[in-house]
Parts: sequence; C-alpha cells; structure tokens
Amino acid sequence: MFRLSAWIASHITWLVVAVAALALLWPTSFEWISTATISPLLGLVMFGMGLTLQPADFLPVIRRPKDIIIGEVAQFLIMPGVAWLLCKVLALPEELALGVILVGCCPGGTASNVICYLAKGDIALSVGMTAVSTLLAPLLTPALVLLLAGHHIEVQVGAMFLSIVQVVILPVVAGFAVSHWWHDTTRAVVPVLPMVSTLAIALIIGIVVAHNATSIMHCSLLVAVAVVLHNLMGLGLGYLLSALMGLDHPRRAAIAIEVGMQNSGLATSLAALHFAAFPMATVPGAIFSVWHNLSGSIVAGIFRNQADRTSDKTTPPQP
Repeated sequence: MFRLSAWIASHITWLVVAVAALALLWPTSFEWISTATISPLLGLVMFGMGLTLQPADFLPVIRRPKDIIIGEVAQFLIMPGVAWLLCKVLALPEELALGVILVGCCPGGTASNVICYLAKGDIALSVGMTAVSTLLAPLLTPALVLLLAGHHIEVQVGAMFLSIVQVVILPVVAGFAVSHWWHDTTRAVVPVLPMVSTLAIALIIGIVVAHNATSIMHCSLLVAVAVVLHNLMGLGLGYLLSALMGLDHPRRAAIAIEVGMQNSGLATSLAALHFAAFPMATVPGAIFSVWHNLSGSIVAGIFRNQADRTSDKTTPPQP
C-alpha cells in the first residue's frame, strides 16, 4: 500500500491531466458528483497536511523570520498583482477574471513542498511558508479579492473568511492535534496520505471540469494563456525577488515554487461556494491545478540540475 501511495503521488502530474481530459471529453464520468463535495474533499487534503506537520516545521518562522517575510510578501503581492494585470491585459470576461484573481489571492499549494523536495530546495522554508500563508489566508485572501474584484462583483468578506477557516484552518489544526496526541498511530498512516491527497485533488479537478466542460471548450485557449502566464510569472518573479534579496539557491527555489504553486483547490471551492452566479469562476482554479503540477515538475528538474552544478563547483576535488 505504501509503495502504491508513493507511486501515485509521484505521478500526480499525469493523473490530473488524465482526469481532466476524461472529464472534458466525457463529462458524465464526473458530472454525477455534486460540486458541494469540493469543500469536503479540500478539507480532507488540508487535514492530511495537518497530520504531517510537526512543531519543528514552524522553527524557520522563529529562526529565519527574514526568509519567511520575503516569501510571504512575494506570495501575497506577486500572485494577486500578476492576476489583476493579466485580467486587464487579456481583457478577460468578468467570470474568468474573478477565477484568476481568486487563484492569485490564495495561499501556497500543498504540492509545493513535494516539488521543493524534488528541486533540492530549502524544504524547511517551503513547509514554513505553506503553514504561514495558510494561517494568513482567512484574512488576506478575502481582503485581496475585495480589493481587486470588489468594484465589479459583490464580495462577502465575512462569509469567505468563515469558509476558509472551516475548509482550511480547522482541518489543518485538527490534523496537527491528532498527530500530536496520537503520534504513533499517525506515523503509521502518514505514508498513505500522499495517495489520498493526490486522489482528492484529481477528483476535485474532475468535478469542476465535468460541470463546466462545454464552457471550457469555448474559452479553453484564453483561460490556458492566462493560467500559464500567471504560473510562470509567479515562479520567475518569486525567484527574482529572492535573488535580489541575496538568498542562496535552495531558498530561491523554495520561494519561487511556493509563490508559483497556489492552493487552486481553495480557489475552486471559494468560487463554487460564494460566486455560484458565476460558474465559470471555478474553471481557472481547475486548469491551474493541472498546469502547475506539470510546470512544477519541469521546474523541479531545472532547479535540481542547477543545485547539482552548484554543489559540484563548491565540492573540493578528492585527492
């Protein structure tokens, strides 16, 4: 079972692509599942994240606050700002613009820690950033959506705050508590969590794509351009900012990946819960989920090779 879990998690890119393609070409394969299941599925993923967290994961916040601050400023300035800019430049329709902005205003995604590991980045910084951005999300995500989209669409900040607390914070805290009080039992279950999280994310994508298949087929190119540019600009600007701040390559890689890979499942859930009058607002989050796993895998290979070359240069030759 553990080997199967690791295999599924390592092939998340191809799994989500396959599920998205199936849902797009045969919507009935997932259309029978209500969109109301998206939030519980996301809660399951966040509960799994909480199970994997340890008190030591928060040490970078205390020991290296500068790195965390740089990462969080990049997270909540670059991605919302780039989202707003793309909506203007591409003249996105209101529904799609809302979806892109929602993605940009969400915290870092749970898959970023795995990608950071593959990239030989600073894993402690990556986990710390994910934890901090997740805790900041109930306040910053609704506020940023209101700032960037509130002049076009009514944004219920209070309701969105409660949703993020219910879907993200409470499951993470519950998972953390279970891990603390039943540590031995949790340690036996943790190896299966990557499979559960991967399947839940894939199912969320399948549900969203199936319920919006016709609309996606009509605007797929426009959405794809916005999503790809959003993700690539987040990765590039995150790396550039951390380089300008004098951070080394492992920390640059961690921040770039954390900034570029969003919790797009949360964006999809918020769109379905609070903007039901704009069904297409769920689409950018679903497409982002597919794309950022693919781009993340590619970027991980690039960063890994760069880290290996740096290591070769700094390692003295053996006598």
